[in-house]
Amino acid sequence: MNFTRRETMAMAVGAALTSFLPFRANAAVVDDLIAEFTGGAEMGEEGVTLTAPEIAENGNTVPIEVSAPGASAILILAAGNPTPPVAEFKFGPLAGSQTASTRIRLAGTQDVIAIAQLGDGSFARTSKTIKVTIGGCGG
Repeated sequence: MNFTRRETMAMAVGAALTSFLPFRANAAVVDDLIAEFTGGAEMGEEGVTLTAPEIAENGNTVPIEVSAPGASAILILAAGNPTPPVAEFKFGPLAGSQTASTRIRLAGTQDVIAIAQLGDGSFARTSKTIKVTIGGCGG
């Protein structure tokens, strides 16, 4: 089968556009998950700390730690994963500290977002970009 230059360019542009569609769709999913967790409330920047490596050599096991003194719940999202919700931690009134650590799987270089519901009912958000050299979700 012979393709003209115009047909070849049209297929290349179509393939490039198709590769970007999941990222835009994923951004909408992340925004919806955040709105569901916060109820659409405004979020501050202070009150939650996310500790994660800047570069992860393997996306299969990326260690993270999140801390939010006085928080009742913390939501962790990986914006670039096929399934963005990673974990939700809930803390009761008898919790010694509102800190959690775990290892997560990342499909590639992406933002990890932590949102905390603080004791007074307000919300705080932070994020960190983690560069992954070997993807963990089939990458």
